[in-house]
Amino acid sequence: MDAESARMIGAGLAAIGAGLASLGVGNVFAKFLEGALRNPGAADGQQGRLFIGFAAAELLGLLAFVVAMILVFVA
Repeated sequence: MDAESARMIGAGLAAIGAGLASLGVGNVFAKFLEGALRNPGAADGQQGRLFIGFAAAELLGLLAFVVAMILVFVA
């Protein structure tokens, strides 16, 4: 296997992380809604944690995307 094909395989594997970030974001919102429907009084106090979880999951997806772009265009 030459270096070009190994680079493209690595970029494809890094792009999987960007796809999995959408599952993480969906899981964050699903668990928030599940908890909010069980205890509506505590939903306002958990909304800050919702946005922190969303930002963390989205950050990991963007990081995977950046790694894939670095592998494709720079490395």
